[in-house]
Amino acid sequence: MGSAACQSLPRMTLKYTTTAPRRHTAALLATLTLALGAHAADTRQPYHCDNGSRIDISFGQDADGRPRATLHFADEAMVLPGVPAASGALYRSGDIRLHTQGDEAIFEDGRGNSRHCRQGSAPSRTEAPAAASSFIDITGQVSYLARIALPPDAVLTVRIQDTARAGAKARVLAEQRIELAGQQVPIPFATTVDRDLIGKRARVTATARIEHRGRLLFINDRVIPAMGADGQPLPVELILKPVPRGR
Repeated sequence: MGSAACQSLPRMTLKYTTTAPRRHTAALLATLTLALGAHAADTRQPYHCDNGSRIDISFGQDADGRPRATLHFADEAMVLPGVPAASGALYRSGDIRLHTQGDEAIFEDGRGNSRHCRQGSAPSRTEAPAAASSFIDITGQVSYLARIALPPDAVLTVRIQDTARAGAKARVLAEQRIELAGQQVPIPFATTVDRDLIGKRARVTATARIEHRGRLLFINDRVIPAMGADGQPLPVELILKPVPRGR
């Protein structure tokens, strides 16, 4: 679909405050960057982000006809291949993602940082308020009461889901995976949900888990609402419980 917005972290954040850079993400970024002008045939569209930055994005296809998005930064460009999306358009390589819908875009750099951006010229201070966003930002923090330090390579996963259907598996609306790189609780996060995924009777809740090398360490055992009856996001406080060994 079109384009759409990004949000800056941290606040829960995305975390959404930010997590430490990861070596493999840096390597991935290096493989994705190309000399500027490699995709000059695609028309660049300017996006202005909530952190005051600007990203020029061009949309096109690769040699096999598959969709791609090229993000232009200074003297280099990053190419992200298109992948299936429940709504809007999603371009992704590893943990680096661009989700667009209408005139908005959300760019996640793979390090726990995100930018919420809108296509077009930068708004002036006298400009009328923008229309309601196609995305909803949900923020909060994750903690636990046990006096236990997390391993430096532990991983936190936060999910925003619709649990309205009794007896049915929860529908995941958004998921954020954070490599903690030594960070300890409380851990802030921020994630974004596409409004089109939220039905009129949706019950939007949040859940989280912390794992270490595939073993579950902490998990929340209560349903925590992430959105009110008025459709507005709620601040999320997730207090996890330790998981006994062997589970």
